[in-house]
Amino acid sequence: MKGISYITDGSNKRRAVVIDLKTIELHDEDVHEFIDVLVAESRKNDEKVSWEDAKKVLKKKGKI
Repeated sequence: MKGISYITDGSNKRRAVVIDLKTIELHDEDVHEFIDVLVAESRKNDEKVSWEDAKKVLKKKGKI
């Protein structure tokens, strides 16, 4: 996609991404989906919490 560049290390491995702000404006939905995938991927090894436990915590915090 135009407007997206990668920063690589000495062995040419991708280490960071730079997104042109105009690209975000033009392809808002695609860029946000890309970010959602990155967040999901970064959390795939997080501790799992059951829905029942999550509801208890949210209720205790007054969120639901």
